[in-house]
Amino acid sequence: MKVSLERKNSNFLFEAKGASGVPVMIDSKVDGLSYGASPMELLLMGVGGCSAIDVISILKKQRQEIESYHIEVVGDREVVKEAKPFNSIIVHVFLEGKIDPKKAIRAAALSFEKYCSVSITLENSVKISYTMTLNSSKIV
Repeated sequence: MKVSLERKNSNFLFEAKGASGVPVMIDSKVDGLSYGASPMELLLMGVGGCSAIDVISILKKQRQEIESYHIEVVGDREVVKEAKPFNSIIVHVFLEGKIDPKKAIRAAALSFEKYCSVSITLENSVKISYTMTLNSSKIV
């Protein structure tokens, strides 16, 4: 896998592209302005996107009817030397539809324990946990 980044202004704005060719803007706030996501925001988006794709794929194969899928990813950071890495990440999954709760729980477990390459890449350095709400009822 390969990605490229091209600087777009005299500060920190970059346009990143992967094999798909779809541009992603990356930036760091200067004077409160930002024209893209920060690298740390992108990391959280990667965790959320990877698990969302897994969970939806698993539930679709089981013929579950997903009407709505919303995810929020919260990262807690700590100061280590001059950096502020994540020490924990919590993924909150909100599902709506005709979905068996046991199948939803199993899909999430499979994602975080077996399939999500992003979470598995981070698992030795960051504690990743998740919650799941199905049809407005918390199930995990």
